[in-house]
Amino acid sequence: QVQLVESGGGLVQAGGSLRLSCAASGRTFSNYGMGWFRQAPGKERTFVAGISWSGDSTVYTDPVKGRFTISRDNAKNTVYLQMNSLKPEDTAVYYCAADRLNYGSILYEYDYWGQGTQVTVSS
Repeated sequence: QVQLVESGGGLVQAGGSLRLSCAASGRTFSNYGMGWFRQAPGKERTFVAGISWSGDSTVYTDPVKGRFTISRDNAKNTVYLQMNSLKPEDTAVYYCAADRLNYGSILYEYDYWGQGTQVTVSS
């Protein structure tokens, strides 16, 4: 089992920045690919970014490329999502997830999920 706890969400004005953190406990964190997903009210949960177990490979959904950066610190069992130039359409609950085999955009491939943290971007 892997337990994931997100933090760092909040209310920010458009153009601002937030840094989300996801702290992991349980099984060896460095064995897992990690992903960030988001879910806006009334919409499906969608992929935001993923990072390989080593941190040397990342992938992003097109709407966040150039604005968001995913990173990880395996010594701290933590994955981060730095979000810059935030837009109102980024408003959602953000979830981190762990995948034993990959770090891609397929939601059902992820094995463990956090409880989510709310990000609200005002215009």
